[in-house]
Amino acid sequence: MVKKQKIVVIGAGPVGSLAALYAASRGNDVEIYELRGDLRDPSTTPLNFTKSINLALSERGLNAMRHAGQPKLIDHVKAATIPMRGRMIHGKKPNGQLYEEAQDYDIHGRAILAIDRGGLNKRLLDILEEMPNVTFFFNHKLTGADFNKNKAWFEVKDGTSSGEKGQRAREIEIDFNFMIGADGAHSAVRYHLMKYTRMDYEQQYIDTLWCEFQIQPKENPEDDSLMSKFRISPNHLHIWPGKKFMFIAIPSDDGTFTCTLFAPAEFYTFLESDPSGAHIPDFFDTYFPGVTDLIPPRPIDLLLSLQPPPPPHQHQMQALPLQFLGRYRDAAHAMVPFYGQGMNAGLEDVRILFDILDKHARMDEETVDHDPASARERALDEYSRVRVQDAHAINDLALQNYVEMRASVLSLSYRFRKWLEEQLNVWLPGLGWQTKYSRVSFGNERYSEVVRKSEHQGRVLMRALTGLLFGALGGPLVAVGVVMAVRYRRAVDVGLRAAMGNVDSMVEYMTMNR
Repeated sequence: MVKKQKIVVIGAGPVGSLAALYAASRGNDVEIYELRGDLRDPSTTPLNFTKSINLALSERGLNAMRHAGQPKLIDHVKAATIPMRGRMIHGKKPNGQLYEEAQDYDIHGRAILAIDRGGLNKRLLDILEEMPNVTFFFNHKLTGADFNKNKAWFEVKDGTSSGEKGQRAREIEIDFNFMIGADGAHSAVRYHLMKYTRMDYEQQYIDTLWCEFQIQPKENPEDDSLMSKFRISPNHLHIWPGKKFMFIAIPSDDGTFTCTLFAPAEFYTFLESDPSGAHIPDFFDTYFPGVTDLIPPRPIDLLLSLQPPPPPHQHQMQALPLQFLGRYRDAAHAMVPFYGQGMNAGLEDVRILFDILDKHARMDEETVDHDPASARERALDEYSRVRVQDAHAINDLALQNYVEMRASVLSLSYRFRKWLEEQLNVWLPGLGWQTKYSRVSFGNERYSEVVRKSEHQGRVLMRALTGLLFGALGGPLVAVGVVMAVRYRRAVDVGLRAAMGNVDSMVEYMTMNR
Protein backbone atom coordinates (compact mmCIF):
# COMPACT_ATOMS: atom_id res chain seq x y z
CA MET A 1 0.00 0.00 0.00
CA VAL A 2 1.45 3.36 -1.05
CA LYS A 3 1.77 5.78 1.83
CA LYS A 4 -0.41 8.90 1.54
CA GLN A 5 1.61 11.90 0.39
CA LYS A 6 1.14 15.64 0.81
CA ILE A 7 1.06 17.14 -2.69
CA VAL A 8 1.38 20.92 -3.01
CA VAL A 9 0.29 22.53 -6.29
CA ILE A 10 1.40 26.09 -7.01
CA GLY A 11 -1.07 27.75 -9.36
CA ALA A 12 -4.82 27.21 -9.60
CA GLY A 13 -5.19 27.73 -13.34
CA PRO A 14 -6.51 24.97 -15.63
CA VAL A 15 -3.28 22.93 -15.55
CA GLY A 16 -2.74 23.28 -11.81
CA SER A 17 -6.38 22.41 -11.15
CA LEU A 18 -6.17 19.26 -13.27
CA ALA A 19 -2.90 18.26 -11.57
CA ALA A 20 -4.64 18.63 -8.21
CA LEU A 21 -7.51 16.43 -9.44
CA TYR A 22 -5.08 13.71 -10.51
CA ALA A 23 -3.21 13.86 -7.20
CA ALA A 24 -6.37 13.89 -5.09
CA SER A 25 -7.96 11.00 -6.98
CA ARG A 26 -4.97 8.88 -5.89
CA GLY A 27 -5.81 9.47 -2.24
CA ASN A 28 -3.17 12.10 -1.50
CA ASP A 29 -3.72 15.20 0.60
CA VAL A 30 -3.61 18.10 -1.83
CA GLU A 31 -3.09 21.79 -1.13
CA ILE A 32 -3.44 24.38 -3.90
CA TYR A 33 -1.75 27.75 -3.48
CA GLU A 34 -2.79 30.59 -5.76
CA LEU A 35 -1.37 34.13 -5.90
CA ARG A 36 -4.73 35.60 -6.91
CA GLY A 37 -8.06 35.45 -5.14
CA ASP A 38 -10.64 32.77 -5.90
CA LEU A 39 -10.79 32.69 -9.69
CA ARG A 40 -14.55 32.06 -9.53
CA ASP A 41 -15.07 35.44 -7.89
CA PRO A 42 -15.91 38.10 -10.54
CA SER A 43 -13.92 40.67 -8.55
CA THR A 44 -10.69 38.69 -8.97
CA THR A 45 -8.52 40.42 -11.56
CA PRO A 46 -6.20 38.29 -13.72
CA LEU A 47 -2.53 39.07 -13.38
CA ASN A 48 -0.64 41.35 -15.79
CA PHE A 49 -3.64 42.12 -18.00
CA THR A 50 -7.38 42.25 -17.61
CA LYS A 51 -8.27 40.17 -20.64
CA SER A 52 -7.24 36.80 -22.01
CA ILE A 53 -7.31 35.07 -25.36
CA ASN A 54 -10.12 32.52 -25.51
CA LEU A 55 -8.96 28.93 -25.39
CA ALA A 56 -9.36 26.09 -27.89
CA LEU A 57 -9.90 22.75 -26.19
CA SER A 58 -8.92 19.81 -28.40
CA GLU A 59 -8.59 16.03 -28.06
CA ARG A 60 -5.39 16.13 -25.99
CA GLY A 61 -6.96 18.27 -23.31
CA LEU A 62 -10.18 16.24 -23.32
CA ASN A 63 -8.21 12.99 -23.10
CA ALA A 64 -6.34 14.29 -20.08
CA MET A 65 -9.65 15.15 -18.41
CA ARG A 66 -11.06 11.68 -19.18
CA HIS A 67 -8.27 10.12 -17.13
CA ALA A 68 -8.72 12.42 -14.13
CA GLY A 69 -11.00 9.97 -12.27
CA GLN A 70 -13.96 12.37 -12.35
CA PRO A 71 -16.79 10.96 -14.52
CA LYS A 72 -18.79 14.18 -14.71
CA LEU A 73 -15.83 16.46 -15.49
CA ILE A 74 -16.02 16.21 -19.30
CA ASP A 75 -19.74 16.97 -19.49
CA HIS A 76 -19.37 19.80 -16.97
CA VAL A 77 -16.65 21.42 -19.08
CA LYS A 78 -18.26 20.77 -22.47
CA ALA A 79 -21.42 22.56 -21.33
CA ALA A 80 -19.46 25.85 -21.58
CA THR A 81 -17.93 25.20 -25.00
CA ILE A 82 -18.84 25.97 -28.60
CA PRO A 83 -17.58 23.62 -31.37
CA MET A 84 -15.49 25.22 -34.11
CA ARG A 85 -15.28 22.97 -37.16
CA GLY A 86 -12.81 25.14 -39.06
CA ARG A 87 -11.49 28.53 -39.99
CA MET A 88 -13.53 31.23 -41.70
CA ILE A 89 -11.25 33.36 -43.87
CA HIS A 90 -12.43 36.92 -44.46
CA GLY A 91 -11.36 39.15 -47.35
CA LYS A 92 -12.39 41.56 -50.08
CA LYS A 93 -12.70 40.98 -53.84
CA PRO A 94 -11.28 43.48 -56.38
CA ASN A 95 -14.78 44.91 -56.87
CA GLY A 96 -14.97 45.72 -53.15
CA GLN A 97 -17.38 42.92 -52.26
CA LEU A 98 -16.66 41.20 -48.95
CA TYR A 99 -16.39 37.41 -48.86
CA GLU A 100 -16.10 34.59 -46.35
CA GLU A 101 -14.44 31.28 -47.18
CA ALA A 102 -14.70 28.30 -44.81
CA GLN A 103 -11.74 25.94 -44.39
CA ASP A 104 -12.67 22.89 -42.34
CA TYR A 105 -10.05 21.65 -39.91
CA ASP A 106 -10.75 18.04 -40.73
CA ILE A 107 -12.25 16.15 -43.65
CA HIS A 108 -14.15 13.93 -41.18
CA GLY A 109 -15.94 16.91 -39.64
CA ARG A 110 -14.19 16.87 -36.27
CA ALA A 111 -14.15 20.14 -34.32
CA ILE A 112 -12.19 21.86 -31.60
CA LEU A 113 -14.04 23.50 -28.71
CA ALA A 114 -13.93 27.21 -27.94
CA ILE A 115 -14.10 28.05 -24.25
CA ASP A 116 -13.53 31.09 -22.10
CA ARG A 117 -10.41 30.64 -19.94
CA GLY A 118 -12.21 31.79 -16.82
CA GLY A 119 -15.20 29.55 -17.54
CA LEU A 120 -12.98 26.47 -17.85
CA ASN A 121 -11.08 27.37 -14.71
CA LYS A 122 -14.27 27.79 -12.69
CA ARG A 123 -15.62 24.39 -13.74
CA LEU A 124 -12.41 22.62 -12.80
CA LEU A 125 -12.39 24.35 -9.41
CA ASP A 126 -16.04 23.36 -8.88
CA ILE A 127 -15.09 19.68 -9.23
CA LEU A 128 -12.06 20.11 -6.97
CA GLU A 129 -14.09 21.78 -4.24
CA GLU A 130 -16.23 18.65 -3.89
CA MET A 131 -13.19 16.54 -2.95
CA PRO A 132 -12.61 16.22 0.82
CA ASN A 133 -8.82 15.84 0.52
CA VAL A 134 -8.30 19.13 -1.37
CA THR A 135 -7.69 22.50 0.35
CA PHE A 136 -7.49 25.89 -1.39
CA PHE A 137 -5.22 28.72 -0.30
CA PHE A 138 -5.96 31.82 -2.35
CA ASN A 139 -4.03 35.11 -2.07
CA HIS A 140 -0.86 33.19 -1.18
CA LYS A 141 2.37 34.30 -2.86
CA LEU A 142 5.28 31.86 -2.91
CA THR A 143 8.30 33.70 -1.48
CA GLY A 144 10.75 30.86 -0.87
CA ALA A 145 11.31 27.12 -1.08
CA ASP A 146 13.91 24.72 0.32
CA PHE A 147 13.91 21.66 -1.92
CA ASN A 148 16.37 19.81 0.32
CA LYS A 149 14.15 20.10 3.40
CA ASN A 150 10.84 20.08 1.51
CA LYS A 151 9.65 23.37 2.96
CA ALA A 152 8.05 26.43 1.36
CA TRP A 153 7.09 29.90 2.51
CA PHE A 154 4.15 32.05 1.42
CA GLU A 155 3.19 35.67 1.90
CA VAL A 156 -0.51 35.90 2.78
CA LYS A 157 -2.55 38.80 1.45
CA ASP A 158 -5.39 38.70 3.98
CA GLY A 159 -5.97 42.44 4.34
CA THR A 160 -4.86 42.53 7.98
CA SER A 161 -1.08 42.66 8.05
CA SER A 162 -0.19 43.65 4.52
CA GLY A 163 -0.51 47.06 2.99
CA GLU A 164 0.21 49.04 6.18
CA LYS A 165 3.28 51.23 5.92
CA GLY A 166 6.34 49.75 7.60
CA GLN A 167 4.76 46.35 8.21
CA ARG A 168 5.61 43.09 6.52
CA ALA A 169 2.88 40.85 5.21
CA ARG A 170 2.11 37.75 7.25
CA GLU A 171 4.19 34.76 6.16
CA ILE A 172 3.52 31.07 6.70
CA GLU A 173 5.72 27.98 6.41
CA ILE A 174 4.55 24.64 5.07
CA ASP A 175 6.11 21.26 4.37
CA PHE A 176 5.38 18.89 1.50
CA ASN A 177 6.31 15.58 -0.06
CA PHE A 178 5.93 16.69 -3.65
CA MET A 179 5.54 20.12 -5.20
CA ILE A 180 4.01 20.66 -8.64
CA GLY A 181 4.77 24.02 -10.23
CA ALA A 182 1.89 25.11 -12.46
CA ASP A 183 2.33 28.86 -12.05
CA GLY A 184 2.93 29.76 -15.66
CA ALA A 185 5.64 31.30 -17.80
CA HIS A 186 6.92 33.54 -15.00
CA SER A 187 6.99 30.68 -12.51
CA ALA A 188 8.04 31.55 -8.95
CA VAL A 189 8.70 27.87 -8.32
CA ARG A 190 11.16 27.75 -11.19
CA TYR A 191 12.91 30.85 -9.83
CA HIS A 192 13.50 29.19 -6.48
CA LEU A 193 14.39 25.85 -8.04
CA MET A 194 17.26 27.46 -9.93
CA LYS A 195 19.06 27.83 -6.59
CA TYR A 196 19.16 24.05 -6.15
CA THR A 197 19.95 22.59 -9.55
CA ARG A 198 21.82 23.39 -12.74
CA MET A 199 19.01 24.49 -14.99
CA ASP A 200 19.19 25.39 -18.64
CA TYR A 201 16.66 28.13 -19.20
CA GLU A 202 15.78 29.82 -22.49
CA GLN A 203 13.26 32.58 -23.10
CA GLN A 204 12.62 34.01 -26.55
CA TYR A 205 10.43 36.98 -27.37
CA ILE A 206 8.90 37.30 -30.82
CA ASP A 207 8.08 40.61 -32.47
CA THR A 208 4.34 40.22 -32.09
CA LEU A 209 2.09 42.13 -29.72
CA TRP A 210 -1.60 41.55 -29.18
CA CYS A 211 -4.63 43.41 -27.93
CA GLU A 212 -8.24 42.43 -27.56
CA PHE A 213 -11.58 43.61 -28.95
CA GLN A 214 -15.15 42.39 -28.54
CA ILE A 215 -17.92 41.59 -30.99
CA GLN A 216 -21.15 41.99 -29.05
CA PRO A 217 -24.27 39.80 -29.56
CA LYS A 218 -27.09 40.89 -31.84
CA GLU A 219 -29.28 43.55 -30.28
CA ASN A 220 -32.47 41.92 -31.62
CA PRO A 221 -31.91 38.16 -32.09
CA GLU A 222 -34.52 36.17 -34.00
CA ASP A 223 -35.31 34.00 -30.97
CA ASP A 224 -34.06 33.15 -27.48
CA SER A 225 -31.59 30.48 -28.61
CA LEU A 226 -27.86 31.00 -28.12
CA MET A 227 -27.06 30.51 -31.81
CA SER A 228 -29.31 33.37 -32.86
CA LYS A 229 -27.30 35.82 -30.75
CA PHE A 230 -24.10 35.54 -32.77
CA ARG A 231 -23.44 38.14 -35.46
CA ILE A 232 -21.17 35.81 -37.46
CA SER A 233 -20.86 32.02 -37.56
CA PRO A 234 -20.19 30.71 -34.04
CA ASN A 235 -18.80 27.41 -35.33
CA HIS A 236 -15.64 28.84 -36.86
CA LEU A 237 -12.46 30.55 -35.81
CA HIS A 238 -12.63 33.73 -37.89
CA ILE A 239 -9.40 35.01 -39.43
CA TRP A 240 -8.64 38.22 -41.29
CA PRO A 241 -5.14 37.37 -42.60
CA GLY A 242 -2.82 40.28 -43.32
CA LYS A 243 0.38 38.41 -44.29
CA LYS A 244 2.46 40.17 -41.58
CA PHE A 245 -0.39 40.42 -39.06
CA MET A 246 -3.86 39.07 -38.46
CA PHE A 247 -7.15 39.67 -36.69
CA ILE A 248 -9.03 36.68 -35.25
CA ALA A 249 -12.38 36.15 -33.53
CA ILE A 250 -13.29 33.20 -31.26
CA PRO A 251 -16.86 32.61 -29.99
CA SER A 252 -17.90 32.62 -26.33
CA ASP A 253 -20.96 30.95 -24.84
CA ASP A 254 -22.68 34.29 -24.15
CA GLY A 255 -23.02 35.24 -27.82
CA THR A 256 -19.91 37.43 -27.94
CA PHE A 257 -16.66 36.96 -29.82
CA THR A 258 -13.28 37.58 -28.25
CA CYS A 259 -11.20 39.23 -30.99
CA THR A 260 -7.43 39.59 -31.04
CA LEU A 261 -5.15 41.69 -33.21
CA PHE A 262 -1.67 40.19 -33.59
CA ALA A 263 0.90 42.50 -35.18
CA PRO A 264 4.56 43.55 -34.97
CA ALA A 265 5.39 46.40 -32.61
CA GLU A 266 5.86 48.88 -35.48
CA PHE A 267 2.18 48.54 -36.43
CA TYR A 268 1.06 49.39 -32.90
CA THR A 269 3.36 52.40 -32.94
CA PHE A 270 1.65 53.53 -36.15
CA LEU A 271 -1.86 52.87 -34.85
CA GLU A 272 -1.21 54.83 -31.66
CA SER A 273 0.59 57.72 -33.38
CA ASP A 274 -2.55 59.85 -33.71
CA PRO A 275 -4.23 60.57 -30.33
CA SER A 276 -7.59 60.91 -32.08
CA GLY A 277 -7.33 57.47 -33.68
CA ALA A 278 -8.68 58.94 -36.93
CA HIS A 279 -6.57 56.70 -39.15
CA ILE A 280 -7.42 53.45 -37.37
CA PRO A 281 -10.76 52.71 -39.14
CA ASP A 282 -9.02 53.06 -42.53
CA PHE A 283 -6.33 50.64 -41.39
CA PHE A 284 -8.96 48.12 -40.30
CA ASP A 285 -11.02 48.54 -43.47
CA THR A 286 -7.93 48.02 -45.62
CA TYR A 287 -6.49 44.97 -43.90
CA PHE A 288 -9.46 43.52 -41.99
CA PRO A 289 -12.46 44.31 -44.22
CA GLY A 290 -15.80 44.03 -42.45
CA VAL A 291 -14.43 44.19 -38.91
CA THR A 292 -15.59 47.76 -38.29
CA ASP A 293 -19.14 46.65 -39.10
CA LEU A 294 -18.92 44.19 -36.21
CA ILE A 295 -17.16 46.20 -33.51
CA PRO A 296 -17.68 49.86 -32.49
CA PRO A 297 -16.52 51.76 -35.58
CA ARG A 298 -15.76 55.08 -33.92
CA PRO A 299 -12.00 55.88 -34.09
CA ILE A 300 -11.80 56.64 -30.38
CA ASP A 301 -13.36 53.27 -29.48
CA LEU A 302 -10.80 51.44 -31.58
CA LEU A 303 -7.98 53.50 -30.10
CA LEU A 304 -9.10 52.84 -26.52
CA SER A 305 -9.11 49.11 -27.23
CA LEU A 306 -5.43 49.38 -28.14
CA GLN A 307 -4.42 51.06 -24.87
CA PRO A 308 -3.87 50.98 -21.94
CA PRO A 309 -2.26 48.64 -20.92
CA PRO A 310 0.28 48.22 -23.71
CA PRO A 311 -0.31 45.08 -25.77
CA PRO A 312 1.46 42.17 -24.05
CA HIS A 313 4.48 40.59 -25.70
CA GLN A 314 4.36 37.04 -27.01
CA HIS A 315 7.15 34.74 -25.91
CA GLN A 316 8.05 31.11 -25.54
CA MET A 317 10.14 29.52 -22.81
CA GLN A 318 11.83 26.18 -22.18
CA ALA A 319 13.60 24.88 -19.08
CA LEU A 320 15.51 21.70 -18.26
CA PRO A 321 15.59 19.73 -16.01
CA LEU A 322 11.91 19.55 -15.13
CA GLN A 323 12.53 18.40 -11.57
CA PHE A 324 14.96 18.30 -8.62
CA LEU A 325 15.35 15.19 -6.46
CA GLY A 326 11.91 14.01 -7.48
CA ARG A 327 10.16 16.87 -5.74
CA TYR A 328 9.12 19.24 -8.46
CA ARG A 329 7.66 19.24 -11.94
CA ASP A 330 7.99 22.73 -13.38
CA ALA A 331 5.74 24.90 -15.51
CA ALA A 332 8.57 24.33 -17.94
CA HIS A 333 7.37 25.30 -21.39
CA ALA A 334 5.42 28.42 -22.25
CA MET A 335 4.49 28.87 -25.89
CA VAL A 336 2.88 31.33 -28.26
CA PRO A 337 -0.87 30.72 -28.73
CA PHE A 338 -1.06 30.17 -32.47
CA TYR A 339 -1.69 26.41 -32.51
CA GLY A 340 -4.25 26.56 -29.69
CA GLN A 341 -2.16 23.92 -27.90
CA GLY A 342 -0.72 25.76 -24.90
CA MET A 343 -3.40 24.64 -22.47
CA ASN A 344 -3.88 21.28 -24.21
CA ALA A 345 -0.17 20.54 -23.94
CA GLY A 346 -0.23 21.51 -20.26
CA LEU A 347 -3.19 19.24 -19.54
CA GLU A 348 -1.47 16.44 -21.45
CA ASP A 349 1.65 17.07 -19.34
CA VAL A 350 -0.42 16.20 -16.28
CA ARG A 351 -1.72 12.94 -17.75
CA ILE A 352 1.72 11.78 -18.88
CA LEU A 353 3.33 12.84 -15.59
CA PHE A 354 0.91 10.81 -13.48
CA ASP A 355 1.04 7.83 -15.85
CA ILE A 356 4.79 7.67 -15.29
CA LEU A 357 4.45 8.29 -11.55
CA ASP A 358 1.91 5.45 -11.31
CA LYS A 359 4.18 3.09 -13.24
CA HIS A 360 7.14 3.67 -10.93
CA ALA A 361 4.93 3.51 -7.84
CA ARG A 362 3.73 0.05 -8.90
CA MET A 363 7.30 -1.06 -9.54
CA ASP A 364 8.35 0.27 -6.13
CA GLU A 365 5.54 -1.61 -4.34
CA GLU A 366 7.02 -4.86 -5.62
CA THR A 367 10.32 -4.22 -3.82
CA VAL A 368 11.05 -5.20 -0.22
CA ASP A 369 12.07 -1.76 1.02
CA HIS A 370 9.87 0.46 -1.11
CA ASP A 371 10.49 4.20 -0.96
CA PRO A 372 7.91 6.54 -2.55
CA ALA A 373 10.38 9.44 -2.73
CA SER A 374 12.97 7.37 -4.59
CA ALA A 375 10.34 5.99 -6.96
CA ARG A 376 9.11 9.51 -7.66
CA GLU A 377 12.65 10.68 -8.40
CA ARG A 378 13.10 7.91 -10.97
CA ALA A 379 9.70 8.69 -12.46
CA LEU A 380 10.49 12.36 -12.90
CA ASP A 381 13.84 11.56 -14.48
CA GLU A 382 11.94 9.50 -17.04
CA TYR A 383 9.35 12.25 -17.47
CA SER A 384 12.06 14.80 -18.25
CA ARG A 385 13.62 12.51 -20.85
CA VAL A 386 10.29 11.70 -22.48
CA ARG A 387 8.48 15.02 -22.44
CA VAL A 388 11.15 17.57 -23.20
CA GLN A 389 11.43 16.69 -26.91
CA ASP A 390 7.65 16.98 -27.26
CA ALA A 391 7.70 20.37 -25.50
CA HIS A 392 10.31 21.60 -27.98
CA ALA A 393 8.31 20.20 -30.90
CA ILE A 394 5.03 21.92 -30.01
CA ASN A 395 6.83 25.22 -29.35
CA ASP A 396 8.21 25.09 -32.89
CA LEU A 397 4.85 24.05 -34.34
CA ALA A 398 3.12 26.97 -32.62
CA LEU A 399 5.51 29.47 -34.19
CA GLN A 400 5.08 27.86 -37.62
CA ASN A 401 1.29 27.97 -37.32
CA TYR A 402 1.37 31.75 -36.90
CA VAL A 403 2.76 31.98 -40.44
CA GLU A 404 0.07 29.57 -41.61
CA MET A 405 -2.77 31.57 -40.04
CA ARG A 406 -1.69 35.02 -41.18
CA ALA A 407 -0.41 34.08 -44.64
CA SER A 408 -0.45 30.43 -45.73
CA VAL A 409 -4.25 30.12 -45.54
CA LEU A 410 -4.25 32.36 -48.62
CA SER A 411 -1.69 30.22 -50.43
CA LEU A 412 -2.78 27.85 -53.16
CA SER A 413 0.13 25.53 -52.42
CA TYR A 414 -0.94 25.19 -48.79
CA ARG A 415 -4.53 24.45 -49.84
CA PHE A 416 -3.38 21.92 -52.44
CA ARG A 417 -1.25 19.96 -49.98
CA LYS A 418 -4.06 19.95 -47.39
CA TRP A 419 -6.56 18.73 -50.00
CA LEU A 420 -4.20 16.02 -51.28
CA GLU A 421 -3.40 14.71 -47.81
CA GLU A 422 -7.08 14.59 -46.89
CA GLN A 423 -7.94 12.69 -50.07
CA LEU A 424 -5.22 10.15 -49.33
CA ASN A 425 -6.62 9.78 -45.81
CA VAL A 426 -10.11 9.06 -47.15
CA TRP A 427 -9.34 6.89 -50.18
CA LEU A 428 -6.20 5.11 -48.96
CA PRO A 429 -6.68 4.90 -45.17
CA GLY A 430 -4.22 2.02 -44.92
CA LEU A 431 -1.39 4.46 -45.62
CA GLY A 432 -2.10 6.25 -42.33
CA TRP A 433 -1.93 9.62 -44.09
CA GLN A 434 -3.18 12.66 -42.15
CA THR A 435 -2.64 16.39 -42.14
CA LYS A 436 -0.34 17.74 -39.48
CA TYR A 437 -3.22 19.74 -37.97
CA SER A 438 -5.39 16.62 -37.60
CA ARG A 439 -2.58 14.74 -35.89
CA VAL A 440 -2.01 17.58 -33.44
CA SER A 441 -5.61 18.56 -32.68
CA PHE A 442 -7.60 15.35 -33.07
CA GLY A 443 -5.14 12.74 -31.84
CA ASN A 444 -2.84 11.93 -28.96
CA GLU A 445 0.37 11.10 -30.80
CA ARG A 446 3.50 12.62 -29.31
CA TYR A 447 4.20 16.04 -30.77
CA SER A 448 7.68 14.94 -31.81
CA GLU A 449 6.16 11.96 -33.64
CA VAL A 450 3.69 14.27 -35.42
CA VAL A 451 6.60 16.35 -36.69
CA ARG A 452 8.48 13.24 -37.85
CA LYS A 453 5.48 11.85 -39.75
CA SER A 454 4.61 15.21 -41.31
CA GLU A 455 8.16 15.69 -42.54
CA HIS A 456 8.12 12.15 -43.96
CA GLN A 457 4.86 12.89 -45.81
CA GLY A 458 6.40 16.07 -47.22
CA ARG A 459 9.40 14.15 -48.56
CA VAL A 460 7.14 11.52 -50.14
CA LEU A 461 5.02 14.20 -51.82
CA MET A 462 8.15 15.94 -53.06
CA ARG A 463 9.50 12.76 -54.62
CA ALA A 464 6.11 11.94 -56.16
CA LEU A 465 5.71 15.42 -57.60
CA THR A 466 9.23 15.38 -59.00
CA GLY A 467 8.55 12.01 -60.60
CA LEU A 468 5.36 13.28 -62.19
CA LEU A 469 6.90 16.45 -63.54
CA PHE A 470 10.20 15.04 -64.81
CA GLY A 471 9.55 11.34 -65.29
CA ALA A 472 10.16 9.68 -68.61
CA LEU A 473 6.52 8.77 -69.17
CA GLY A 474 4.89 11.89 -70.52
CA GLY A 475 6.41 14.33 -68.08
CA PRO A 476 5.30 17.49 -69.94
CA LEU A 477 1.72 16.27 -70.29
CA VAL A 478 1.54 15.32 -66.65
CA ALA A 479 2.93 18.71 -65.66
CA VAL A 480 0.21 20.42 -67.72
CA GLY A 481 -2.39 18.19 -66.02
CA VAL A 482 -1.13 19.15 -62.57
CA VAL A 483 -1.23 22.85 -63.46
CA MET A 484 -4.78 22.52 -64.80
CA ALA A 485 -5.86 20.66 -61.67
CA VAL A 486 -4.40 23.40 -59.51
CA ARG A 487 -6.10 26.07 -61.56
CA TYR A 488 -9.39 24.21 -61.19
CA ARG A 489 -8.96 24.09 -57.41
CA ARG A 490 -8.27 27.81 -57.44
CA ALA A 491 -11.42 28.54 -59.42
CA VAL A 492 -13.58 26.88 -56.77
CA ASP A 493 -13.43 30.11 -54.80
CA VAL A 494 -13.22 33.12 -57.09
CA GLY A 495 -13.05 35.46 -54.14
CA LEU A 496 -9.73 33.97 -53.10
CA ARG A 497 -8.03 35.44 -56.17
CA ALA A 498 -7.97 38.93 -54.70
CA ALA A 499 -6.27 37.75 -51.55
CA MET A 500 -3.80 35.40 -53.17
CA GLY A 501 -1.22 38.02 -54.07
CA ASN A 502 2.13 36.34 -54.58
CA VAL A 503 1.20 32.62 -54.75
CA ASP A 504 3.97 30.11 -54.17
CA SER A 505 4.48 27.35 -56.70
CA MET A 506 3.97 23.78 -55.53
CA VAL A 507 7.56 22.90 -56.25
CA GLU A 508 8.82 25.80 -54.15
CA TYR A 509 6.48 24.87 -51.32
CA MET A 510 7.55 21.23 -51.30
CA THR A 511 11.22 22.23 -51.46
CA MET A 512 10.82 24.46 -48.40
CA ASN A 513 9.23 21.61 -46.49
CA ARG A 514 11.63 18.83 -47.40
